[in-house]
Amino acid sequence: MRVLAVLAVLCGFGAPVRAADRYFKTSDGVRLHYIEAGHGPHIIVMVPGWTMPAWIFNHQIGYFSKRYHVVALDPRGQGQSQVARGGYNQDRRGQDIGDLIAHVAPAGRQVLLMAWSLGVLDSLAYVHQAGPGRLAGLVLVDNSVGENPRPVVVPESRPALPRPWDVEMRQFVRSMFARDPGQAYLNRLTKATLVTPEWAAKALLAYPVPRSYWRETLYTVPAPILYVVRPRFQAQAANVVMNDPKAETVLFTGAGHALFVDQADRFNQVMQNFISSRIWP
Repeated sequence: MRVLAVLAVLCGFGAPVRAADRYFKTSDGVRLHYIEAGHGPHIIVMVPGWTMPAWIFNHQIGYFSKRYHVVALDPRGQGQSQVARGGYNQDRRGQDIGDLIAHVAPAGRQVLLMAWSLGVLDSLAYVHQAGPGRLAGLVLVDNSVGENPRPVVVPESRPALPRPWDVEMRQFVRSMFARDPGQAYLNRLTKATLVTPEWAAKALLAYPVPRSYWRETLYTVPAPILYVVRPRFQAQAANVVMNDPKAETVLFTGAGHALFVDQADRFNQVMQNFISSRIWP
């Protein structure tokens, strides 16, 4: 077991917080990696977005592991997890999250599930399959949940000739931040995204289910829900709150898609307030 760097120091939290690399086998035999830090009865499970590694949550791992048992997943084909030959669809990715929860949480113990971007859909797929019984709460960050209105897709200006995949991914990574995290960080993150083969990455962008799948699943969750969005999903968030009295929403402006990196301190405080008031008072 390789012990990770001292996350708290890197993220500016003061006293060192030690995090460890862990592995487990899914029900279909794929070896997945996760980062584990902190301890105690209250477990937070974090699921990153498309092609992203678990360590993108370093700010949150360092902050929340001071109070809680934190687990951040590298989904299949991402980070240090195995690049499996298949399973890049909503059913298998949802089941992977269920396998992780069963692995890290004692039977009957509920977890707070925090998911960002594609992880939002993977987490809702988990709920669709397994039900919401193991959720103490749900934090969904900056993706559509199938509510109205449908998000507007802004056409991208493409070059005349197709760009190499690594160039595409480098541009995608840079686009996630409103504040420049530094070239070394961008290089490291881009390298991590390229762990996911191009064919698998494209499969992850084509889940074969209607938008109603996500919306209907969301409203089966009896636990408190926090929906954190940028203006692009503000109207969806308003409808979620209107249709589910247990849900609350927070709007982040001036932040990129990786808003929990751009505005880490604010995000951590918003999530801590939600936990303290709604999940584990």
